[in-house]
Amino acid sequence: MTDENVSPASTSVERAAPATVPAVPPAAPPVGTGPTAEAMVGPVSTRRPLRWGFIVTLGALGALAAGLAVYNLRTIVFSVFLAMFITVGLDPLVRFFQRHGMTRTWAIVTVILIIVAVLVGIIWVVVPLIVNQIQTLISVIPQEVANLREQGWFDPSNAASNGVIGQVVNWIAKEVSDPKFLTALGSGAVGLGFSIINGIASGFFIAVLTIYFVGTYDAIKQGGYRLVAASRRETFKGYTERILQNVGKYLSGMVILAFFNAVYSVILLLIAQVPGAFLIGILAFFITLIPLIGTILTTCVMTVLAFIHSPTSGLVVLIFMLIYMQVEAYILTPKVMSKAVKIPGSVVLISALAGGTLFGLPGALVAIPISAGINLIITEVVMPAKQQL
Repeated sequence: MTDENVSPASTSVERAAPATVPAVPPAAPPVGTGPTAEAMVGPVSTRRPLRWGFIVTLGALGALAAGLAVYNLRTIVFSVFLAMFITVGLDPLVRFFQRHGMTRTWAIVTVILIIVAVLVGIIWVVVPLIVNQIQTLISVIPQEVANLREQGWFDPSNAASNGVIGQVVNWIAKEVSDPKFLTALGSGAVGLGFSIINGIASGFFIAVLTIYFVGTYDAIKQGGYRLVAASRRETFKGYTERILQNVGKYLSGMVILAFFNAVYSVILLLIAQVPGAFLIGILAFFITLIPLIGTILTTCVMTVLAFIHSPTSGLVVLIFMLIYMQVEAYILTPKVMSKAVKIPGSVVLISALAGGTLFGLPGALVAIPISAGINLIITEVVMPAKQQL
């Protein structure tokens, strides 16, 4: 049977449009779901306002309790951070011993022995020396101020400065003779004893923590790296190692520069016969750890104290400290800090001011390495990431 034999009726039937099937309405969404249910029920805070307010209040109280606990433990927390920074600063010394043939274990043991030797030296030598120097300054400074008034140049210089020099000397004499000042210096046996005990206890606690952190430095870092997601762990590890190494070089460099400054200051003050030379040198060591302004501060303090002793001593100290500042700026600092991270001067000043306001001199010393790490993160991580966008 061919196509020609197909009747027109059958063809018309095949080409007829299919019958329409009535549409089935969609199933209704489950009860309690969908936008209609959300609109009817509303947000959580309006459904149960009492429970929501109770939860928020508990969260606020928990945050306040945690903040109060951290504030009460601020000394311990700060000691832990300080020990960690000292550990980071000692890591270049460990690497130095490794480069000279020691294994990692023996390098760590050597650094720990150095820490113990320094701690013993501070207890047996530095502490008695500081006590002796404080007693000497307490008895000498009032006499030095009185001798300064009797010198022939004082009255003409005071008149030429419209009484400014006299006001400064009067302020120094008043502060030195004030019982509160003497108590602050530890003139009383009880106050001095408590100050020494607190200082030794804090130093011993920081030293023990530092020894522990030095011995477990690699394990602490690896434990921290495992907290990062595996997909980003290697990148995070690479940047962290670079930051720690650069900050460690920065800290070790600042300690070396501060040591040079302290030794030079003690020798200069001994030559100028200024009383309290060793105590001033110890203070100069810690103050000089603040870059950019530390040497300026120690120069001002040393010049004033030497000037009270005698104008000749003050002039000698000022001239030779200005010479040292030039040597430090153009020879020592570029040589020692050539491989360390660079920090802008404005950041140094802001960090030192903020840290000093919060925690005093130790806060200023810790704030600057933190700023160095943040500066390195910005230059090494944030800026390159922005360039790729």
